[in-house]
Formats: sequence, C-alpha cells, structure tokens
Amino acid sequence: MANWIINNGLTAFTLVIWMGINIFLFVWFYFFYDLGDQFFYTRHLLGSALAWARAPAAVLNFNCMLILLPVCRNLLSLVRGSLVCCSRSMRKQLDKNLSFHKLVAYMIGLMTAVHVVAHLLNVEWYTNSRLGVYDKLSTALSRLEDTKNTTYLNPIRTTDVDPQQIPTYLVFTTIAGLTGVIITLALILIITSSMEVIRRSYFEVFWYTHHLFVIFFAGLVFHGAGRIVRSQSQTDPPHNFTICKDRSDEWGLIPECPIPQFKGGFPQTWMWVIGPMVLYLCERVLRFVRYMQTVTYRKIVMRPSKVLELQLVKSGFKMEVGQYVFLNCPVISQLEWHPFTMTSAPEEDFFSVHIRSAGDWTDKLISIMQQLPEGAQGPKMGVDGPFGTASEDVFDYEVSMLVGAGIGVTPFASILKSIWYKFKDSNPKLRTRKIYFYWLCRETHAFEWFADLLQVLEKEMEERGMRDFLTYKLFLTGWDQSHANHVMIHFDKDTDVVTGLKQKTQYGRPIWDKEFEQVRKENPSSVVGTFLCGPEALGKVLEKNCAKYSDVDPRKTKFYFNKENF
Repeated sequence: MANWIINNGLTAFTLVIWMGINIFLFVWFYFFYDLGDQFFYTRHLLGSALAWARAPAAVLNFNCMLILLPVCRNLLSLVRGSLVCCSRSMRKQLDKNLSFHKLVAYMIGLMTAVHVVAHLLNVEWYTNSRLGVYDKLSTALSRLEDTKNTTYLNPIRTTDVDPQQIPTYLVFTTIAGLTGVIITLALILIITSSMEVIRRSYFEVFWYTHHLFVIFFAGLVFHGAGRIVRSQSQTDPPHNFTICKDRSDEWGLIPECPIPQFKGGFPQTWMWVIGPMVLYLCERVLRFVRYMQTVTYRKIVMRPSKVLELQLVKSGFKMEVGQYVFLNCPVISQLEWHPFTMTSAPEEDFFSVHIRSAGDWTDKLISIMQQLPEGAQGPKMGVDGPFGTASEDVFDYEVSMLVGAGIGVTPFASILKSIWYKFKDSNPKLRTRKIYFYWLCRETHAFEWFADLLQVLEKEMEERGMRDFLTYKLFLTGWDQSHANHVMIHFDKDTDVVTGLKQKTQYGRPIWDKEFEQVRKENPSSVVGTFLCGPEALGKVLEKNCAKYSDVDPRKTKFYFNKENF
C-alpha cells in the first residue's frame, strides 16, 4: 500500500477532493429543495422528483465548469512551467489531464441521465395536475390566475390542446424544454463517438462530433433562462402554507390566505461556465494566430513501414524534450488538428515529427508527400504548440527508464538526441547519470527509424568511457521462420543483424519483473523515473511494477511512473 501511495497518492487525494465536492453539492441542493419552505407547494406537485432534478443540476454546473480546463493545453503548459520548482508529483497531475477530462465527462453523463429522468417525471406530474387528475390542492395550484404570466407555479399555461400532446407541447415550446433536448442530443453524440473503438477507427467522426460541445455550452447557458422550477415568493400579507394548504377555496378571500405568488430562480449556469469558456476561446484564438504563421519544410523523408519524417522550421519556435505539437494540413481538412510528438532536440535549429500511417488523415498526408518532386516544399502546414508532457521531466531524475512501443519511441528520440548534444557541449547541468532505454517493435524495419541515432550514441559513449550511462534493449515482438533462420546463421557476428548495433536485438517481450529488479539492484538509493509512450495495457504493467519495486524508505530505490497522454 505504501508503494502505491508513492506513485498515486496525490492523484487519489485529488480525486477524493473532486468526488467530495460532487457529493457535497448533490446532498446540499437535494435537501435545499426537499426541505425548503419556499418549495412546499412545488413539492406538492412534483414530489421528490424536484430534488432529484435540481441536485444533479448543481453537480452538472460544477463539472461543466471543469470539463474544458483539461483541454486548455496552453494553460496547462503555462502552469507546468510555473511548477518547475515544485514537486514532480504536482506536475504529474497535469499529465493526467485527459483521464480527468474523461472522468468529468462520465459524471456529466450520469448526472444528465438523472436530471432528464427526473424532469420527465416532473412534466408528467405537471400535466396531470393541470388536468385535475390529482387532489384539490394540486388542481388549485395549477389553475392559479396570472394575468402577467410571471407568478404562476405550473409552467403548463394552456389546456386547449390534446391532453396527450401537452408534454410534447411543453418540451418543444419552452426555453428550458427545447434547450434541454438540444443539450441531451449533443451530449449523447459526443459521448458515443468518444468510445475507444470509434475514436481509433473513425477519428474524423470523433473529431467533428466532439465539436458539438459548442452547441452543448450554448444550450447550457440559456437552459436556465426558462425558469421552469419555481418557488413561493413573499406577499403582503404573507401566505402561510401551513394554514392555507387545506383552504384553497378561500385563497384571496380571507386575510390569512392571500393568493400565493411564485417566481423562477435566477439562472446560474452561465456564472459557472463563463470563465472556462473565455479561456478556451483564448486557446482557439492563439491556435488561429499560430496557424497563420509561416512554416517551411527543411526536409521530407519517407522512412520504412510507411512512416513519414517532416523536418520543419518556424520563426520563434522553441521546444523542450518530449514535447508535442498539433498539425493541421488545410489541403486535407481545414478543421482537423492531430497531435505528434517531436523527435528533434531543443539544440537543433528545426523541429521534426515522425508520422505513421494510422488513418485517413495520415494516409492522405503521406500520399501527398510521396507525390512531391524532389526538393519541393510541401503543402501549407499549420502548427500549434509546443505543449508539455511527462517526458519533459526526464532530466529531473537521477535514473530514467524510457519505454517506447513502435512509433511510441518518438519522445525518447528527442531525449536521446538532446543527451548527445549535452555530452558534445559538456553540459554541466545534466543531472541524469543513468538511462535505460527499451524499444519494442513488431517488425524489423521499424528499428531503421532511429538506428543511426543509437549508433552515434553508442560510439559517443564509448569514446567518453561512459558505456554504463546508456543501457538500451531492443525487443522484436513479431518475426517469421526465415528471419529466425537468418539470425541463427549470423548469431556469432559482433553486430546485430537487424540494427547493426553492438547491442543484440532480443526476441519476444521483456520480462519486466527481471528488468525492474536489475534497475533496483544497480541503483540501490536512486529515484527512478519510468516513462512510457505506448499502449494502455503496457502502461498498467509498468505502473504496477513501479509500485511493486518502490521502497518507502527514502534511502532506497523509488520508481515514479509517467505516461504520455494526448
């Protein structure tokens, strides 16, 4: 348990605070509407559905305020930069922005479902009360005369339509009803298109439907303007419901029971969401400004396994290791922006990305680049960023374990290049004294992407007598019999038959318990940062091992897990 706290304690504490606020808001507003005297007559019409509709609304306000903040990437990068001097655990929370975004979305979906069901019941009971189906008091409250149309209780103000159509009439002719339908439909489309299977296979569907959030927030701002939930207001003389609830025939006829007056609550949702909406608008304005800035192509290279390398130059562009950018190619789509980790080092005068064929957008981009004449400039490219990630902290650790799967090696290419430059320049600020690099690939051609980089590093470490600084292990997870036979024939060669490196490629997947045990043994009193850019399943394995092999004793080895998230 103590080991788990080292890696997840602050995250768990943050989630407890968030959940505590949600529970507090739900309970507080539930009892406010369930026990408040001003809602006595409203509760008589609606029963407990009143509280069950309003309590989720309060939770929705809070979470709709939060939902945009984790995707304000410039804000997160700014905060991350201001926390450089703070605990790495504080910065790690920012790297879980998308996980928190999803968690908040789940809460919004759940509370919306409760809110909608409760209001559907409210519409039914409002209708029956208006038609005189219930008791005498309900009928009297629903038929109160109201010449100004502002002090009624029952929002159903007409009965000259088919009784079966009254609920539909209320939903589609009131601000609250119509915006409620729009909000709910937008949310359903957003949530369903965000499912993993759709997001991975049909990214464009996910991308475009996610922008229905504009309609969602517009409807949210106006939803409360309908003031459909009403409370009793003060009159002179006052209407005492404890005396008058059983004397509805005498309302307005005796001084003790004047006709009760009602009012709708002031809309509050806009006050919750206006701040995040302005911040997000600033994000999009900044993206547009960056889009308009000129980007030139320094080099366009087709790598093995349908991987495109773009080396780009942009005036005033500054980056750190492991950061990523969003790219937009208007020739393919004016609206789509896709994230790519940069593979260049901050010391270089350009920035580069490696783009693997993984969908319609990347396929079209690769096709366009392949058709370009030799040395020609590519199509206009919009660049937004750079944005910070967990990999920025790699040099804050004495020892780092870098784990890349396939194209997930890209942030570590940036790190390894930067290490080479730091050694070349004899940078005294390099705090890291040991790096373990693991690269898992399904096919041999993938190793060609950065094999030359590893060869340069291998030679550099040897010349400086620092062979122990960088330990790298390459794992081939997919091969056929012909390849196996080729390896067996050339097994006694000094260099690897796949990569040409002195370090031989290993076959199969790493035995992570063995790897972590080795790292702990070689670094008995170090803080080890474990960085992953790869699939979720591998992340769970590494996170579990970080907890398993960490020691709460500050004099012994501790592992901190960090994962790239886009």
